[in-house]
Amino acid sequence: MRRTIDRFYRSLDASLRFRSRFLLGMLVIPLALVFTAPLWTISMHAPQYPGGLELKIFAHTVSGDVAEVNTLNHYIGMQTIDRAALSDLDWIPFAVGILILLSLRVAAIGDVRSLVDLLVLFLYFSVFSMARFAYRLYVFGHELDPRAPFKVEPFTPAMLGTKDVANFSITSLPSGGTIWIGIFGLGLVAVVVWNLRTSWRSTPEAEVA
Repeated sequence: MRRTIDRFYRSLDASLRFRSRFLLGMLVIPLALVFTAPLWTISMHAPQYPGGLELKIFAHTVSGDVAEVNTLNHYIGMQTIDRAALSDLDWIPFAVGILILLSLRVAAIGDVRSLVDLLVLFLYFSVFSMARFAYRLYVFGHELDPRAPFKVEPFTPAMLGTKDVANFSITSLPSGGTIWIGIFGLGLVAVVVWNLRTSWRSTPEAEVA
């Protein structure tokens, strides 16, 4: 067992193949495109809004029918949707920028160990982002102003899928920015798996005896 563990750790010190460095450098492109498309889209439909309302959440801002949605939120006591209420967006561009720089660094001078570290960091960023998004939705639906004209039971807006709130049907789905992040993540996993297999095979058992 110890020999196997030692062999694994030695395989982490292997240099990346040129193909891996090239692919990792190319994966920076979809990561950079995150800034060009919304991460998430929330659409609302009701009889009084036949065309529906839509919010597009980007990595740095929120656009769409923000004013109309805020008017509706006022009547049920929800917080106003603005940059102050969505302060989590402040760190997302910074985090994506760090991932871009680290990806380029690993592609230029990294080894298998640094590649695995990059994957772990990406997974942490992804899980933390989704957890914060879920938390903010919970806060929006539960911290209602008791002085609001209309009373509704506290609720959690749908994070993924469709949910009915009062006479509105609200659909929340990932959008282009999240798809670009997913492409980067899947590509990174593929590069990590390929390099782990290659470096493991090239580390003879005899070297760790």
